[in-house]
Amino acid sequence: MRWNELEKECCSIARITSIIGDRWTLLIVRECFLGVTRFDAFEERLGISKRILTERLQKLVENFILVKVPYQQHPLRLEYQLTSKGRELYPILRTMQHWGDKHLSGKAGRPSVVVHSCGRPSDPLVLCSECGEPLDGQHSHAFKGPGGQKNRHLPPLPAGISLKGTVADVKRGRRSAVDS
Repeated sequence: MRWNELEKECCSIARITSIIGDRWTLLIVRECFLGVTRFDAFEERLGISKRILTERLQKLVENFILVKVPYQQHPLRLEYQLTSKGRELYPILRTMQHWGDKHLSGKAGRPSVVVHSCGRPSDPLVLCSECGEPLDGQHSHAFKGPGGQKNRHLPPLPAGISLKGTVADVKRGRRSAVDS
């Protein structure tokens, strides 16, 4: 499979990889979360060429991860801000950062510490939306979802399990995300 074919795959991981899966794009998104919004600041902080930066920013705008916002009218100058869709990438980047801190930091320890607004250092924790147990590859299994019928690698959803509602509905107490 070619890099430019990933967005057509019947797999959400392949699709997101087609948008943010290269090193420069992930680093641009990281910089956005660190407060960087202007082209020259991205260029300076990342040491990235103008051509590559322009291409990656354009792709992030086209995919509604970033939006261009004027910060000066005469002459017109634009900055890049995360959209709500872009801000939803924060837990993904934090989880990647935590994995890197744990497995790649070496003897000196983690290169940075994230402190939550509660005033305590915080690490990401991914839990089941139903039972609250940690998600891992040993106790979680993937099946075809409603949009995955063309996915030849996944088995069908077992009988007796139906998708009901969303995680937001679960948080609001409206219903269970999966009824069995």
